[in-house]
Amino acid sequence: MATVNFPRTYPTVGFAICAASVALALSACSSDRPVSAPRASTGAPAMAAPESPPATMDRGCPTQAPAEGGPPDWTLNGATGSVAITGSTDKVAPLITVTQPFSVSETQVHTLHDGNGPVVAPTATVTVCYLGVDGRDGKVFDSAYERGTPAQFSLAGVVPGFQKAIVGQKVGSTVGVAMASADGYPEGEPRAGIEKGDSLVFAIKILSVGS
Repeated sequence: MATVNFPRTYPTVGFAICAASVALALSACSSDRPVSAPRASTGAPAMAAPESPPATMDRGCPTQAPAEGGPPDWTLNGATGSVAITGSTDKVAPLITVTQPFSVSETQVHTLHDGNGPVVAPTATVTVCYLGVDGRDGKVFDSAYERGTPAQFSLAGVVPGFQKAIVGQKVGSTVGVAMASADGYPEGEPRAGIEKGDSLVFAIKILSVGS
């Protein structure tokens, strides 16, 4: 069983956007920038550095570890293993506990805490805090909470599982998603330690939305 919270240091996997189009074809051209939310691409999927949100939208992502022992906001038994997620608050990061190897055959989304803002549209640009964990080994592969800085990106450019988690939610909501490999990186993403067939788990806080 692997419990993921903060503060803790993980290896940094860096990628930068070399070329972008409607299809968001991305290339790894450097290794000195943190990864962002998973993005769709032509050919093999790739990670890309997040855009910097405007200062008025940058509320920061809490880095303080949550207290363990309380009831999780969501528990899910997968095809193999299980996962328990406690969403973040304004002061503490989320907590993800994985009994590995965890996998799901279909993507599952659960609203951990409802927000009261506008509903997120499929083509929106969102600013979020998020934590991504690989269900196979329970390890963090990317975290805005670790960096303490939210990421901003268009939902038109992310992998299907991330879209399913956020579209239709209200701004201010915290969301958990157990992402089937087909909705994430079905062929894997070695640069982030994701292997072919891995299910991914995210805890997401939606801070703001734009057109």
